[in-house]
Amino acid sequence: MPVLRWIRRNLIVIAGLLTLAYMILPNIVVMVFSFNKPNGRFNYAWQRFSLDAWKDPCGVADLCGSLGLSLRIAVWATIGATVLGTMIAFALVRYRFRARGAINSLIFLPMAMPEVVMAASLLTLFLNMGAELGFWTVLIAHIMFCLSFVVTAVKARVMSMDPRLEEAARDLYAGPVQTFVRVTLPIAAPGIAAGALLAFALSFDDFIITNFNAGSTVTFPMFVWGSAQRGTPVQINVIGTAMFVIAVAVVLVGQLIANRRKSNARK
Repeated sequence: MPVLRWIRRNLIVIAGLLTLAYMILPNIVVMVFSFNKPNGRFNYAWQRFSLDAWKDPCGVADLCGSLGLSLRIAVWATIGATVLGTMIAFALVRYRFRARGAINSLIFLPMAMPEVVMAASLLTLFLNMGAELGFWTVLIAHIMFCLSFVVTAVKARVMSMDPRLEEAARDLYAGPVQTFVRVTLPIAAPGIAAGALLAFALSFDDFIITNFNAGSTVTFPMFVWGSAQRGTPVQINVIGTAMFVIAVAVVLVGQLIANRRKSNARK
């Protein structure tokens, strides 16, 4: 039958579209309910269309404060994890040293370890050190678990780099710093950017590790969890929708820039 032949020819495309729809469906639900005006405290059933939550996204006490705190932690955790992770990735790829294999294996432990185990371990470490739980303990914990993801992303990019490009730069009398800034760093930039974006998303979204090590500090995921116990304000959906739209816009802009560079290179 023609229909069955068409399905067989486009099976991969259909499966990909269905998977994408499955992944995006929760975000669409969040978007739709950001325009809802519930009668009660819980925003789980559609009542009527309203723009009240969009007009006053900070109308719920402590919501924007927790959001700002999560953004600050995510930015600083991204900077710290990206700088350290990039240096570790270059060291693991470019240099031979004792225990290099063991370090390569240990890098994957935070990615494979359950978050609750890491959270409890970090809490034990901070308590034994006598550290006061709060902003700094959360930031240190986020840098530690984001580090592995940055190293993995940057390491994959560095391993695919052609060393002859750097050798050509040195043959043209470029110094080590100039070679790194003008040749090595631009080539490794996509991997570094991917690791940074991944670190930001993981840090901003984390709940388990943060909940163990936050003390009285309340981040946005913790605020959402606490709000779900007594009523979910529509403003949470507004913030979630805004974050989703910004993330999609960043990806699309990056893709457009990459496509433009490829077309210019072909010319």
